[in-house]
Amino acid sequence: MRFDGTDSYVATGDLTMAVNAAITLERPLLVKGEPGTGKTELARQVAASLGLPMIEWNVKSTTRAQQGLYEYDAVSRLRDSQLGDERVHDVSNYIRKGKLWQAFEADERVVLLIDEVDKADIEFPNDLLQELDRMEFHVYETGQTVKAKVRPIVIITSNNEKELPDAFLRRCFFHYIRFPEPEVLRRIVEVHHPGIKPALLTAALTQFYELREQPGLKKKPSTSEVIDWLKLLLAEDLTAEDLKRDAGDALPKLHGALLKNEQDVHLFERLAFMARRQGR
Repeated sequence: MRFDGTDSYVATGDLTMAVNAAITLERPLLVKGEPGTGKTELARQVAASLGLPMIEWNVKSTTRAQQGLYEYDAVSRLRDSQLGDERVHDVSNYIRKGKLWQAFEADERVVLLIDEVDKADIEFPNDLLQELDRMEFHVYETGQTVKAKVRPIVIITSNNEKELPDAFLRRCFFHYIRFPEPEVLRRIVEVHHPGIKPALLTAALTQFYELREQPGLKKKPSTSEVIDWLKLLLAEDLTAEDLKRDAGDALPKLHGALLKNEQDVHLFERLAFMARRQGR
């Protein structure tokens, strides 16, 4: 069982090595990187490449680790008992299976994605240590132990918004997805926009990297944003010539696809103002 990328996902050599190492070690793969660098999509492509089902657990700020195991609906059971419902005699009727339970009870290996683990409380990763390590957990209401029939491939993503506990990191195989070099980004663009004119692509990527490297930028545009920007350029039928900017225009065309806050827009507007003043 080996991941080598797919036709719709350009995986670098170090990334495929990390995926395969995690599979071999039977450890969760912790993937960090800027938002929009394809961390979530990686899990989907691993599942597609290996022909495995995928279970996706999207973590939010209010998510608790227990929700990934199961939840006991005591309120519904109390209501049913007041109504004389016979279901109350079997507590399992009020157990809601979480994503980890679903992955553990699957008859075949699955890919389990725990997406954006750093959104949750700092204790969230610690609360999953034993379950991810032993691949089992206890259901106190029913007295049963749920153990993985087949160990799932676990991929955990993080946007690096907060530090994760050392004990959690020790149990993972770690990989940081660096922002792609121009040549890799060209290959990614070719997957999404096949046949794009070389002159347009060269002009667009030159502007894009210049924008990303601008000192003082609060949010650097990501891979997904340059893909969207190029889609707009193609929709408007713009050429490499159309992308040329004069000395007093620092903002690229359709910059709303790349710059996502007013501070960054104002930064480039100030640069344009300064350029106009120097040009007088």
